[in-house]
Amino acid sequence: MGADEPNEAEAIAIEALGFIAGDSDLLPRFLSLTGITIDRIRTAAAEPGFLGGVLQFILAHEPTLMAFCDQSGISPERVAKAARHLPGGQDEWDRQP
Repeated sequence: MGADEPNEAEAIAIEALGFIAGDSDLLPRFLSLTGITIDRIRTAAAEPGFLGGVLQFILAHEPTLMAFCDQSGISPERVAKAARHLPGGQDEWDRQP
């Protein structure tokens, strides 16, 4: 991640969402876990925390993470770092002022 970390993190999350959407096994599981419907994905993607949740979903299952990384060319470390730069990540977004 470079100087533009939030934008890069968002781009990785959007790529991960496309990966999920293109997989007939992952998409139903993602929808079930998030409680959203397929027709609400675009709306939900604009909500704070959604893209961070996409990366948390990818990170929660190592075979899914590795498949995404193989397809995208993005390292697992970059995916984890990206998740921390989005609302719903484990670092600065979860701290109370």
